[in-house]
Amino acid sequence: MKVVALIPARYDATRFPGKLMAKLGSKSVILRTYEATLNTGLFSDVFVVTDSEVIYNEIVGNGGKAIKSIKNHECGSDRIAEAAEQIEADIIVNVQGDEPFTKKEPLVKLLNVFEGPDAANIDLASLMQVLTKVNQIEDPNYVKVVVDQNNFALFFSRSPIPYPRNKEANTKYYEHIGVYAFRKQALLDFYHTPMTLLEDTEKIECLRYLETGKKIKMVETEYMGIEIDTPQDLENAKTFIED
Repeated sequence: MKVVALIPARYDATRFPGKLMAKLGSKSVILRTYEATLNTGLFSDVFVVTDSEVIYNEIVGNGGKAIKSIKNHECGSDRIAEAAEQIEADIIVNVQGDEPFTKKEPLVKLLNVFEGPDAANIDLASLMQVLTKVNQIEDPNYVKVVVDQNNFALFFSRSPIPYPRNKEANTKYYEHIGVYAFRKQALLDFYHTPMTLLEDTEKIECLRYLETGKKIKMVETEYMGIEIDTPQDLENAKTFIED
């Protein structure tokens, strides 16, 4: 399989505007994310896909590859799908631009499902990790996912799902980590389908896949690193940087 990584990179983040260009040690967040993804050695090619001239110049000026996209995309999947139409690949991996500590091992697990026993039934795959803290389970900023017995996604929500009516049940709560591996056609189908009602209600893009009948294989992993969502996240991340 030919596997290509695309990193959607929007400059104007709601909670932390300009975060991808914020300095993390001697380099920007987006440059570190690009380099970390490239250094996994898993991809035939890696591109940053952005509507920002500043981010585009940051990547290209440091010897990387970037693609300019239009501005009015609803979500990261739409942004990379626009680019994917012109790219030859079997699998497109979406790595979030604010994940400067992206690791190889979770991505290997993610890609392996396309060669496993369920491969023929998988349109896309994504990562999840166990949530144990009540405040995180109840926090709408943590997107939760419930899965069937074969780890195919049943639903995603910002609410605590499943609801613990039975307090004695040994229920696991999973956070959805927004790293995806798509069959190229599934990504293009998403791009050419209007936003669906559940997606619009929860503001969770992967609900569009479920609402249109796509099968999402979830892969349990440990946390991939530190996601830069807030200025405090950036400060915390600096303790892990040597340069």
